[in-house]
Amino acid sequence: MKRQETADNDDAQVGRILSRREILALLGGSSVAFLAACAPGALASPSPTTAAQQTSAAATTAAAASAATVLPSCVVRPALTEGPYFVDEKLSRSDIRSDPTTGAVRPGAPLTLSFLVSRVTGSACNALSGAVVDIWHCDALGVYSDVDSAVGQKFLRGYQTTDASGSAKFTTIYPGWYQGRAVHIHFKIRPTTSSEFTSQLFFDDALSTQVFAQTPYSQKGTQGITRNSADGIFQQSGGKLTLGVTKNGDAYAATFDIGLAS
Repeated sequence: MKRQETADNDDAQVGRILSRREILALLGGSSVAFLAACAPGALASPSPTTAAQQTSAAATTAAAASAATVLPSCVVRPALTEGPYFVDEKLSRSDIRSDPTTGAVRPGAPLTLSFLVSRVTGSACNALSGAVVDIWHCDALGVYSDVDSAVGQKFLRGYQTTDASGSAKFTTIYPGWYQGRAVHIHFKIRPTTSSEFTSQLFFDDALSTQVFAQTPYSQKGTQGITRNSADGIFQQSGGKLTLGVTKNGDAYAATFDIGLAS
């Protein structure tokens, strides 16, 4: 039976963009708390305190200046809900397009997705090796593997472990769409066996329209598609989780820099 294209349970908010006070408190915590937008070693230095600020007698101004000294400027990424379609297949593979049982490759526009994972420590971002990065998403026609009509299949799922530079790379396809959600890819990062961080990546609407004019996406068309502006999960992202995608011929590529604070 074909999976009904109804809105999934991704509308439960589990994360949000944090305030400076909350971020500073979390930097002293022990669990994975949020994502940061920075490549290893790419953290900007804080601006020096001006003479006017030094002469200010207000305690709140002094506290703010102190916070600016220790707060990594890269802390911007919110967590988002896992949704109902995560299945821990334990598939260690870079190319996730095929079903491992049959070898059949899911058709679609090729997409190379790279993650650069860092650890936020104090005011620095350092490459994080050994973190398990899972991704999963629907196929060109909006179907997820191993659920509903596709139970037993495992296409478009897999994980990679970050190398010494914090890099994990996947070969996949540009995801399709299903009713109630904007175009997206789910991801989960597990720096240890007892900690994890889950969120979603989004795409520019105009780019999706171009891709969906191609086969096999065009079989479904775009009537009824949910755009980013109408997706409540995208709104929770604050625009911080939209991939910058480049095109080379018929293929696409994107790199997502993230940092984990613990």
